Amino acid sequence: MTALRYSPGDKVQVREAYPPGHVRTPHFVRGCTGEVQEIAGVFPNPEELAYGRDGLPSVPLYRVVFKQSEVWDGYEGPAADTVVIDLYEHWLEPRT
Repeated sequence: MTALRYSPGDKVQVREAYPPGHVRTPHFVRGCTGEVQEIAGVFPNPEELAYGRDGLPSVPLYRVVFKQSEVWDGYEGPAADTVVIDLYEHWLEPRT
């Protein structure tokens, strides 16, 4: 099995990258900081599968929770509002 880099409770930041091609990371969370909520599993890399490759090595997929105010500038809703997004490990960086 693939070694996991993150565990539930770890703070992470989504890479702020805009590569050409078929990526599975929403633009609106790039550069945002969140917290790993759970590990969804380990799957073939969908960015590689999109090009007809085998998707190997497989990569961990994490459910990351973000405060809405971290994601949306000027968010005026309740401070406790969150959004949960599934993100592959290669799009995450550690935060302290």
